[in-house]
Amino acid sequence: MIRQEASSREVTFSHPSEQEFARILDFYRIPWQYEPRTFALARDGAGHITEAFTPDFYLPEQDLYIELTTMEQRLITRKHRKLRRLRELYPGINVKLLNRHAFMQMMLKYGLDEDEMPIGDGVNHVRG
Repeated sequence: MIRQEASSREVTFSHPSEQEFARILDFYRIPWQYEPRTFALARDGAGHITEAFTPDFYLPEQDLYIELTTMEQRLITRKHRKLRRLRELYPGINVKLLNRHAFMQMMLKYGLDEDEMPIGDGVNHVRG
């Protein structure tokens, strides 16, 4: 089931960077959904899900899932592995990773000073 589009004011985000990203989408009136779908990546012998991935955003007009991570590059190996597995199992799903560097560049482009960026210290959520 996919939830309806939301605005950044109606959602409780896992990390401040997600809220900033949603505000940019809202500003440009880009419809989005927050964590609308979880993809099973592995199952046990009984068919129970043992590993899953939930991308942060879905942009329905682009049919694109966005996974946002502000962790340092050296800490995102697990996330990259999950994205590779998702692409193997669901080749028709369009998903992109917006990493720390790309997020910082986007924040600078939209007027946030580096001191104000919600990137944390590299130990934010590893939910997906």
